[in-house]
Amino acid sequence: MDEPRFHTARLYYYAFNSPRSVIFCVFYSLFEQEIMSYVPAGGCSIAAASAGASPSPAASPAAARSTRAPAPQRRDFEAKLRAFYRKLESKGYGQGPGKLKLHIRREHLLEDAFRRIMSCGKKELQKGKLCVLWDGEEGLDYGGPSREFFFLLSRELFNPYYGLFEYSANDTYTVHVSPMSAFVDNHHEWFRFSGRVLGLALVHGYLLEAWFTRALYRALLRLPPALEDVDALDAQFAASLRWLQSARCVSSLELTFAVSERLADGRVLERELKPGGRELAVTERNKKEYLERVVRWRVERGVAEQTEWLVRGFHEVVDPRLVAAFDARELELVIAGAPELDVADWRNNTEYRGGYHDAHPVIIWFWQAIDRFTNEQRLRLVQFVTGTSSIPYEGFSALRGSTGPRRFCIERWGRVESLPRAHTCFNRLDLPPYPTPHLLHEKLLLAVEETNTFGIE
Repeated sequence: MDEPRFHTARLYYYAFNSPRSVIFCVFYSLFEQEIMSYVPAGGCSIAAASAGASPSPAASPAAARSTRAPAPQRRDFEAKLRAFYRKLESKGYGQGPGKLKLHIRREHLLEDAFRRIMSCGKKELQKGKLCVLWDGEEGLDYGGPSREFFFLLSRELFNPYYGLFEYSANDTYTVHVSPMSAFVDNHHEWFRFSGRVLGLALVHGYLLEAWFTRALYRALLRLPPALEDVDALDAQFAASLRWLQSARCVSSLELTFAVSERLADGRVLERELKPGGRELAVTERNKKEYLERVVRWRVERGVAEQTEWLVRGFHEVVDPRLVAAFDARELELVIAGAPELDVADWRNNTEYRGGYHDAHPVIIWFWQAIDRFTNEQRLRLVQFVTGTSSIPYEGFSALRGSTGPRRFCIERWGRVESLPRAHTCFNRLDLPPYPTPHLLHEKLLLAVEETNTFGIE
């Protein structure tokens, strides 16, 4: 069964999609023989213990996504975020008067989105007021349909099985541009489309169900890659570079400003890191430059052209000067939202209507059910009510609805035989007054896991 879809008002609980087809993916590996041969035993363990080490492959997805900053840095970021959206508003981004209408068929989500977004000019992308219309559904777009559109589109577009992106070396959670994408038909335009999608989501304040390696965020900001970006591609090779960074007597290694790489067809190519690099020996004096060039080569190898088209599409929607205030980590938080659900924060920023209150038995049972839920079930509930599994960086206090900030809301509605329903434009859950905690838990799970269309009441 497909992931549940979300709705604006009245739900049609038992409408399902047929399973999607799975498109094949291809993997291949390259090697860095010159440097790897110099790594001493235990080098990787030392690197893993260093401050800059990335999470191990065994780390949980939640741990890998945990990027909360200390309080002073968070306050600084929140100020940047407010200033960023003030600038967008002052320059008329997403304000109209014209509309950017996206008429989308659920069965042809990628094709319809690609055709419509790629047919737009730069001005329409930047200034148009977004309006998503789901084919055959009556829901009006006061925010909910657009949120769901970006949620579903990002899950499709950045799915590694389509060949444009692949999982990082550390987990099956974060993705980066795949070198094999060069064999995808019309891949330049697909990456340009991907960049436009990132830009539109950013301009209109919608979060994406996609987490990229840090190198891609640096590319969007036109920042050079860093050593830690290599961890996502090859943790062992990154460890060898860290060892080389601290090693002495580099001259004895007889390295030059050239590297060998194996191409997809099996040929081995020697590539110079700078003109004349084959004849230029690495010494203590130029080691820093050598490491910078090796890092850039390893991060960009096989994907530089594709990444450039993605960045180009992004900048067709968002002026690069506007996002320059963020660093790569901050841009990740703006695009993907906070990584973990904080139940205490969720409860503290929930309001009640229709006679419910924090001490009402049904509300007590609701939060008891949330405590029993797995993290995935909690994310599904947030998707059910808001249209996306992500929440803003600031937490539940910064949730937005169709007319601005709007907190998570639970309203008393319906009879005990009814299923809960949700209004994604207003972040509101309509919860019947169930007589027992068991019935509430059962009905809540059924509604969350088996609902998938928009309706209007």
